[in-house]
Amino acid sequence: MPLLTDPAAIAGLVAREIRTGYRDGAPTKIAIARRTYPTDQADLWDALTNVERMPRWFLPVSGELSVGGRYQIEGNASGVVEQCEPPQRFAVTWEMGPQVSWLEVGLTTADGGTLLELVHEAHVDPELWTQFGPGAIGVGWDLALMGLGLHLSTKEQVDQAVAMAFPATPEGTEFVRAAAVGWADAAIADGDDSAAAHRAAGQTVGFYTVAPEESHES
Repeated sequence: MPLLTDPAAIAGLVAREIRTGYRDGAPTKIAIARRTYPTDQADLWDALTNVERMPRWFLPVSGELSVGGRYQIEGNASGVVEQCEPPQRFAVTWEMGPQVSWLEVGLTTADGGTLLELVHEAHVDPELWTQFGPGAIGVGWDLALMGLGLHLSTKEQVDQAVAMAFPATPEGTEFVRAAAVGWADAAIADGDDSAAAHRAAGQTVGFYTVAPEESHES
């Protein structure tokens, strides 16, 4: 992954919003990330849905990528494709073990390119929310959206080993901190206590910036 000369500015390309929702009889938290990419809608859609291209910026994906089909992201989430309207939007379940959440991505033409809106809705454990806030989910998406931007600008593949190590670098830590604070501010706008939200952001930074070798130590 190339050196970011201004990690905070790159993190600032994402507009973040938190909403409180309700699904299946229980409250949810909805994390919304928006970023405009300097490419057309067809190219961005292809980067997001082409199984040969997705590993260049994200992870390998297998399965049946059509409505009703199941997909599997290598070493990550799986789920069911619920909606697909190329080149405008798709919606999937996002399953991590027994935990099921819901992901929707929409694309619209915007000044300077194409606006991507990512909406991730989940039932959240109150204790985990107190500990990490929305950054637990949000910062992970920030890192993915950054990788997507690098791929779109170079058309090259992002080195996954370098990408995994990136958050623990000085530039990566600055990026994660800016993103976590952005998610804290979004949570505050939704009604969270300011001090608690920023305390959770600090915990999120610590979680994401542990070097890979350290995170696997017993």
